[in-house]
Formats: sequence, structure tokens, C-alpha cells
Amino acid sequence: MDRNLKEVALLFFKLGSIAFGGPAAHIAMMEDEVVRKREWMTQQHFLDLVGATNLIPGPNFTEMIMHCGHERAGWKGLIVAGGSFVFPAVVITMVFEWLYQQYGQLPAVEPFIYGIKPAVIAIIMGAVYRLGKKAMKNRELAVLGALTLIAALLGVNEILALFAGGLLGLVWYLIRNPKNNLQSFAPLILLQITTSPGTLKILWTFFKVGALLYGSGYVLFAFLDAELVNSGMLTRQQLIDAVAVGQFTPGPVLSTATFIGWQLNGFWGAIAATVGIFLPSFLLVAALNPLIPRMRKSKVIAAFLDAINIASVAVIAAVCVEMGKDTLTDWRTVLIALLSIVALFYFKKMNSAFIVIGGALAGYLFTLI
Repeated sequence: MDRNLKEVALLFFKLGSIAFGGPAAHIAMMEDEVVRKREWMTQQHFLDLVGATNLIPGPNFTEMIMHCGHERAGWKGLIVAGGSFVFPAVVITMVFEWLYQQYGQLPAVEPFIYGIKPAVIAIIMGAVYRLGKKAMKNRELAVLGALTLIAALLGVNEILALFAGGLLGLVWYLIRNPKNNLQSFAPLILLQITTSPGTLKILWTFFKVGALLYGSGYVLFAFLDAELVNSGMLTRQQLIDAVAVGQFTPGPVLSTATFIGWQLNGFWGAIAATVGIFLPSFLLVAALNPLIPRMRKSKVIAAFLDAINIASVAVIAAVCVEMGKDTLTDWRTVLIALLSIVALFYFKKMNSAFIVIGGALAGYLFTLI
């Protein structure tokens, strides 16, 4: 295997095995790995990729993984990065589903999650600090970021907040530079796929969700409630259990689809659901990646990207605040978060995986007290 391809596979398999905490935490871990440690790209390009993935449907962080794989090893890197990241979560989810079928309940992992959550908050804070410094290029972008953060904290939908931030930044640029014209670029194309009749319905259902899902992966559950629970294909309790699996397994929350697919049609149902939910992202990233450098060269689109970038950082910060309100509820979680922050900023070269593992162990030990 090509050296770069092997490096991509190993890194994203590792992230897929230890990346807890949702998209904001995943972005923080990846920025630490591919920008700060390995220097695969500049922080500016990383921010551009974050902004671009927020403009297309699908699981944003998994799409970021694919972009980074493409940057390192071309189109093969895109496929290997996405597959390596998703694989651990899919396998772990299948194991949980097997246990669920055998024993009718999920294993008790709450003591470990108790400590992981505050550690993850510290990782997100580190990413917000580093990305925010880079994205805040001028006073106008600082104001735009503050407005987006306030809007997100007040409950405005994160996608509306992002697009509003981007449009405000674009309007401000056009007011200041009235002679510039917007350059056009090629539209993205979604492909339709088919398979055998036995799994077609599952594959098509999850393909639709993957192609239309904007924002947080947690919006997935609302889609599935409408698509599967209301149609009688799945009970609401099964959906709730699937949500729980998505919460305490590493990697993308969309691996929940694997759990549900197994419920619907066994092993091949799990495979169909997994392929369906992630396939649109592979197609969209393959189409979008070559366009991003050209978008940055256009002054008008660059202004839009800058606004989207600072808005993205603000949304991540808002997620961190909301997670903090739900997670930091006693002295134990506050202590784990503080120790994680100290470790993150003092030991700057420490791998974020150790922060997650340390938080899990601390959480387990604290629950014994």
C-alpha cells in the first residue's frame, strides 16, 4: 500500500475508534491531528473545508475526514479515509446489536461516558480557541462570529445561523467592493443507486436521509422517526435504543443507521443502511473537493467562505456551551473538564485520544466513590 494511503488509513481508523462526543469534538480532534501535528494542510484550508462541508447535506465530520484523505492521497485517500473512519463504529454497533438481540438490553457503559463527556468539552474548547484565532481576520468577522454565537445560543437552527452569517459577510463585502462580480462554479450532482429487491427499501430510505440531512447528525433521528416509526417499520423504543448506541459508540453518530438496518433485515439490512447513509457524502465530497481552491481564488466567494468559517467556529462554541450545561452538573465532571483543559494546553503535543481515555477512566473511578 502507498505510504500516504497507509498513513490515512491508520489515522482515521484510530479516530473512528476513539472519537467520542459528536461532530464538534470530532472536528477538534482532526484539527489537532492533520493541521497541528502532521501539517497536511494550513489552518486556513482546514477552515475552508469545514465551511464547505457545512454547505452540503450529510454528516459534516465524516465529509471532513474524506476531504482530508483526498488532500493527503487523492481520490483513493478519500475512499480509504471515509471507510477507515466509519468501519470501527459499524463493527462496534453490530456487536451491540447482537448483544441487544441476545439479551434484550444494552450493556452498561454510563460510568465511562460520565467521564468522557467533560473531557470532550475540553477538546472542543481547544479547537475553538485555535480555529477562532485563525478565522477572526478582522473586526467585522469578529462581530459576525459574536452574532452567530448569540443566535445559536438563542436556539436559531445552526444551518440558518451559518447561512445567515455567510450571506451577511458576502453582503458586507459587496457593499465595500461594489465592482466585484460573483464567479459561477459547477453545481453538485447527486447520483441514484439501485440494489437487489430484498434491501432496496432500506438502502433507498437511508440514501434519501444521507442526501437530505443538513446540520447535526442528531437531526437523523427526526428523519427516521418520520420514515420508519410512523410507517410501522420500527418501534419508537427501538429507535430510542438506536439513539443510545449512537451516543456511546465512537465515530459518526450516523452509525446508528447500522443498528436500525440490522433491526429491519439482519446483517444485510445493516450493510444496506450503512452504505445508503454514507454514499451521498462520498459522492458530494468527490465533486466538491476540486472546487474549493478555485472558490478561495475568487475574492467574492472567499469573502463568503471567511464569513462561513467564523460562523462555523461560533456554532461549535455554542455546541460546547450547550454540552457544558448538560454535562458539567457536579464537582466531579467540573474537575474532569478542568484537568482535561490543563492537560490540553500544557501538554500541547499530547494526543487527544489520551484525553478521552483519561476522562473515561476518571469517570469510572469517580462513579465508584
